[in-house]
Amino acid sequence: MKKSLGAKTLLFPTPALVVCTYDKNGRPNAMTAAWGGISCSDPPCVSVSLRKATYTYGNIMERGAFTVNVASKDMVEVVDYFGLVSGRDVDKFKATGMKPVRSRLVDAPYIDEFPLVLECQMKQADELGLHTSFVGEIKDVKVSEEFAARSSEGLINLIKPLIYAPDDHSYYSVGKKVARGFEAGKKIKGE
Repeated sequence: MKKSLGAKTLLFPTPALVVCTYDKNGRPNAMTAAWGGISCSDPPCVSVSLRKATYTYGNIMERGAFTVNVASKDMVEVVDYFGLVSGRDVDKFKATGMKPVRSRLVDAPYIDEFPLVLECQMKQADELGLHTSFVGEIKDVKVSEEFAARSSEGLINLIKPLIYAPDDHSYYSVGKKVARGFEAGKKIKGE
């Protein structure tokens, strides 16, 4: 038997993503967002949902581009800080010492110190209610050189990305691999 919790934004895992943009003056900004994920495989697309009130929302609408940056678990303080303050009031890169890098493919910066980056051109924006879902076509994925050479070991295991739990407002890191996809179910299938 199950107990109802009501309509909530409760889904696991929820990624802790950092969305980077330029403002109208070309100043880089970074914002933590937990509502996001892959939304299409061909063309490759990712979506992030942001409130209209955020500085990043206006930047994406103005520039039509953003990057999605994935941090390792050891960067939790920076990721949380990016969600605590507004880029309208604070230069988040200066405050954290992170280095913004200008993408050559889209009109948005990415964070040099973060191990995984998706460079995205806005494909569409859908107002859903409090949040607008921005779908970005992934123009390139960049990974730190230290992990690229070992990618066959599984980037998720190497990067140890942060995930966010909306129920207790906490960050977690991913655990160990438990099975391979497209193989674990073969036992039930009789293969």
